[in-house]
Amino acid sequence: MAFVTPATSTEPPLPRGWLIVALLFVVGGLNYLDRIMITTMRSSIVEAIPMTDAQFGLLTAVFLWVYAALSPFAGFFADKFSRSRVVIGSLFVWSAVTWWTAHVTTYEQLLLSRALMGISEAFYLPAALALIADYHRGTTRSFATGVHMTGIMVGNGLGGIGGLIAEGRGWSFPFGIFGAVGIGYSVVLLVLLRDAPQPANKADGTTPPSQGQVHFGAAITSLFSRGAFRLAVAFWGLLGLAGWAIAGWMPTYFKEHFNLSQGVAGMSATGYREAASMVGVLIGGALADYWSRTNPRGRILLPAIGLCIAAVGLLVMANASVFAIAVGGLITYGLTRTFTDANMMPILCLVCDSRYRATGYGVLNCCNCTIAGFTVYFGGALRDAGGSLGTLYLMASGSLVVCAVILFAMRPAPGVLAPAARVN
Repeated sequence: MAFVTPATSTEPPLPRGWLIVALLFVVGGLNYLDRIMITTMRSSIVEAIPMTDAQFGLLTAVFLWVYAALSPFAGFFADKFSRSRVVIGSLFVWSAVTWWTAHVTTYEQLLLSRALMGISEAFYLPAALALIADYHRGTTRSFATGVHMTGIMVGNGLGGIGGLIAEGRGWSFPFGIFGAVGIGYSVVLLVLLRDAPQPANKADGTTPPSQGQVHFGAAITSLFSRGAFRLAVAFWGLLGLAGWAIAGWMPTYFKEHFNLSQGVAGMSATGYREAASMVGVLIGGALADYWSRTNPRGRILLPAIGLCIAAVGLLVMANASVFAIAVGGLITYGLTRTFTDANMMPILCLVCDSRYRATGYGVLNCCNCTIAGFTVYFGGALRDAGGSLGTLYLMASGSLVVCAVILFAMRPAPGVLAPAARVN
């Protein structure tokens, strides 16, 4: 039987555990900056390469669909091979693609670059989160995950820089700069990033099966044999509707609804939300770690409560006619929605075999990004048909409520709790 860290373990992080989080903080920021900044420079891109709104939405949708299709296999790679080397390879390749994007001249080339971005970026997040979970096996797990996720929030928040730079230097300039930065940082990681040592099975002193013995078919069978994992798949998939309705179309919504410039709309749509999200993900990680000491479902219940509040914030934002009120709703959404981001991998550790964590996260990403891709494309088609993006955000708010209900129904899988933490 594979070793599973008890849910109430007080084991401290392994040596280098916080260094690993710090290194991945930067990678997470680049990961999301490179993927999201295209949505903040729509006007500049469309001026240089004419396209419809549906075609512009397809640029993000195709990234998400390719990302989704590759995610389960990407997670499996991280379970079977070196997690750290998967992270480094992913960063190098997507950064090279980002740099190449600066040199495309046609819509077809731009669409291809987004597809290649989806392939390369798919390998990062399952490997990174599983690596953090390997180093943080006790009550620092959610907070460590939350710190890493703040790096992603920084990348999202800085996405608006793409729109600002594009106004003065053209849309291709940001892609060239940030692509080169990522290539350079991948060299730094070759020296500093390492896999965690394998833990011994505390019950009998043996070592768990090595990564090389992990098989894709066995991983998928094991994951879907657990009802809690199936609920997690439904939950994470629906969550993509809200997340990418915001990420994909909020800059355009703010620009048109409140008559803002491209740069101001992009910075407002990403900056306020991500600043709140950075606070929320740290609060969510710390509170969940604390609650998990007395309640084995603490890491599940806290995100459920947060999503209920986030749904209200999104409703306020979608119905506001005053910019300050809309920003207040967006901040509320960002602050509480991200309780989930700090706890998704820790939740996964509660509901699946420890050998298949990265594969499991890849499956979750597959469902999340498939729905997200349709959401972004639907937003463009809705605009082409004369509809309002406000309708999209009302749908997104409803999806958050459904996600909260799913979490309230979720229970840890048998065998993952320490004896003192088991409940009847």
